[in-house]
Amino acid sequence: MQTTHFLRDILRQPSELQRTLDHFSGAGRGAFDAAAAAVRSARHVYLTGIGSSWHAGLNVSALFQVGGRPVYLVDAAEMVQFATIPAESVLIVISRSGRSVEIVQLLAKARESGATVIGITNAADGALAREAPIAIVVPVALDHAISVNTYTTLALAAGILAGSVVEKGTAFLQGLKPNPGISSMSDLKVRPPNDVGLAESPSKTLTASLSQAFAAAGGAIAGWQAQIEKSEWLAPRSTNYFLARGSSLGSAYEARLMWEEGVKSPATAMGSASFRHGPQEIVQKDMRFGIWIDGARMREQDLALARDLRKLGARVMLIGQSLPEDAGDLVFQLPEIPSEWQFLIDIIPAQLVAERLARLSGSDPDTFRLGSFVVEDAAGLLPEEKPKR
Repeated sequence: MQTTHFLRDILRQPSELQRTLDHFSGAGRGAFDAAAAAVRSARHVYLTGIGSSWHAGLNVSALFQVGGRPVYLVDAAEMVQFATIPAESVLIVISRSGRSVEIVQLLAKARESGATVIGITNAADGALAREAPIAIVVPVALDHAISVNTYTTLALAAGILAGSVVEKGTAFLQGLKPNPGISSMSDLKVRPPNDVGLAESPSKTLTASLSQAFAAAGGAIAGWQAQIEKSEWLAPRSTNYFLARGSSLGSAYEARLMWEEGVKSPATAMGSASFRHGPQEIVQKDMRFGIWIDGARMREQDLALARDLRKLGARVMLIGQSLPEDAGDLVFQLPEIPSEWQFLIDIIPAQLVAERLARLSGSDPDTFRLGSFVVEDAAGLLPEEKPKR
């Protein structure tokens, strides 16, 4: 069996997450000072992106909301066409390439509105990195096609920004310490230079907790793959619904996108509570549901939802921490991680399922039939036909 590029990208994800965390815990921390100060002083704060970058924003918005720092989460295309940006606003713009047509248009609109843009991107040569007054470039190798590392590392960077805004002063950044086991990378674009000192703390830092979770997730991948190989949850041409809450909501939406991009199969994502307000009427035998269980909130309620779906004949995949092994048809146990940061690793089992299901379905997850890696045109799906002479 030939290994797909999609799988190769998934397998290197834990190390890319650690490398990103280590860099932003050390030499790359300076940009977060300027970004956090801009967000704290802004009258209005927007969090935006499109595609997988919007899903990263959906995860991170929960960190802002729980911390009492509300943000407007708006799809970048909707913001370009249907929003008037007030003066003195800050736009946190997430984009892996920084070249998508909606992002380029949004940069121009922000300039005209007098808004400040904080760009979080993977590409130093993209318009977002070059033109944003405050640019945070996450230095990882781009994925082959489907966004994998460019999704989770952007979410990590945006999450660090959210944490530094929610915490007073520089307390959050001071709690981040480099992991001495991994060398820092030096190609992050930072404006202005770093001037924050490291604070020593005898307590377990967030960095240590996340590092342990990344390493444990990497170690769990082989076991997750073994579960997937023998699971009957995977079914080509099945109907798939993905449900989640809080900071994992973006994971459900990202799973939906992977099914569409990689498996080439329709899927739906929504909040677990929203599903119970009408959409539940679609439940039928053999439908597939993927449910993310939060590490701290509404766990019993969502496990009850899983039980009832199975009683109605649906097949349920569960992803979360400390789950009962018999709570679903396919249960992925996540390593210990702070619940509000679970989204950084809870997408990995879904990625593995999507890759395997694509191969079972005879689909190629490494190519896009109707689109390109970067969408730089706002019209149509097919190449424009040349007029016949």
